[in-house]
Amino acid sequence: MHRLKIKDLGIDTYRENVIFIRADSHVCKSEGFTSLKRVVIHKNGFQLVATLNSVTSNILKEGEASLSKEAMFRLQVKNGENITISHLQPIASLGKVRSKMYKQPLNDQDFIDIIKDVVAGHYSNIEIAAFVSACAGNNLSVQEIIGLTKAMISTGGKIDWKQKMVLDKHCIGGLPGNRTTPIVVSIVAAAGLTIPKTSSRAITSPAGTADTMETITNVNLSIEEIKKVIKKEGGCFVWGGAVRLSPADDTLIAVEKALDIDSEGQMVASVLSKKIAAGSTHLVIDIPVGPTAKVRNQEEALRLQYYFKAVSDITGIKSKIIITDGTQPIGRGIGPSLEAMDVLAVLRNEANAPLDLKERSITLASMLLKISGKYPLGTEEAVAIKILESGDAYTKFKAICLAQGCFKEPTIAKYKFDVQSKTAGIVKSVDNRKLSRIAKLAGAPQAPSAGILYFAPIGKKIKKGDLLFSIYAESNGELEYAKEYLNNLTDLIIIKK
Repeated sequence: MHRLKIKDLGIDTYRENVIFIRADSHVCKSEGFTSLKRVVIHKNGFQLVATLNSVTSNILKEGEASLSKEAMFRLQVKNGENITISHLQPIASLGKVRSKMYKQPLNDQDFIDIIKDVVAGHYSNIEIAAFVSACAGNNLSVQEIIGLTKAMISTGGKIDWKQKMVLDKHCIGGLPGNRTTPIVVSIVAAAGLTIPKTSSRAITSPAGTADTMETITNVNLSIEEIKKVIKKEGGCFVWGGAVRLSPADDTLIAVEKALDIDSEGQMVASVLSKKIAAGSTHLVIDIPVGPTAKVRNQEEALRLQYYFKAVSDITGIKSKIIITDGTQPIGRGIGPSLEAMDVLAVLRNEANAPLDLKERSITLASMLLKISGKYPLGTEEAVAIKILESGDAYTKFKAICLAQGCFKEPTIAKYKFDVQSKTAGIVKSVDNRKLSRIAKLAGAPQAPSAGILYFAPIGKKIKKGDLLFSIYAESNGELEYAKEYLNNLTDLIIIKK
């Protein structure tokens, strides 16, 4: 093995472990290391696999190496410290990935071997992409989805709440503004039930629940901090990535995002592995269906419903899966702060609060109350409505936020552009994906106060010149990007007489 001194160049390669070495160094010459070669880096008894990138400038000296920020973090190495590197032995589990690429079925142990190597950082992004692609397109059987789910659970931590019933809910996404989670958690926790909600950040959308809640409170909590919040308030709204309960999932999702791939099997494994790792025992899953939602037709929704139920039964989590309307945005806000404003409007029972967001939240909350068995059968919806409209849900929401560190009001971006209707008639349809794209070009979710306020639900009567939606951006440049895309769009909102 060869010893090198680390020079931190501050290079962000996202989740990829990369090592930078001079191409003319004695290490590269003696070992035959060339660009894109996979090598093993050792430090204090720990090791990880990284991709070598050759440097031909004088930014590094002989005997120096640099690591990507991800590799620095994983190895816990600092500037000026020494590492050693060696050749990587063949990774046996890659043979199983190649088998799957040729349509061969994988068993439980195959998935365990693959996921262990993914979590250990032995796979490059190219190799992870090969695995993701091989599993996409409904190429996983139910038994394989079960095997993948179990493997993802086994390679991460798990929270034990010491309770027989821990509730949770999940929406598979694809619907702009569908921010029911904070409202549902508040209602259920106010009912005296336990619902430790770990949520994701945006993957391909303008906002995830964690992005939205971060405009109001702290979502980056450790497992011990989460336990304290739950003990005190019964519910929480935290970013799941901060606690790494299913570490393989974050890695796979990052590659899926880059490839723009939605694999049904991996989606099921992703959702259920995270829920089980978070200690959930009872789960409601919402599958919105619409021509421009993530799930586009009833056949696909029913197949997903079957997969979720089958895998839930085997892995020991009791689930209720519902199929809902996904033809249009829910609420008015699209983007972290704008969605947070909708959430607060519903919780505060404001007169202009979006009714569709309120109704959907009540539906999901009442299903969780029903699963709990705490209330007489048939009364759950009335209980959920009472908790919300009495202000108890808002009181609980604010208490959870304060227990997580703070409560603050979301803000709205200062640059604005109003989109008005050029025709009169009735709104017949809206393209969710194009609307989300506009919000992202305006800066969401990286710019939390950017996004869209939407005012044209399906069925609304529109006059020429009426406001359809407003675009908000934190900079004029981002607003112009969104406007340029908008100007080239067709069939964003269909209005017919």
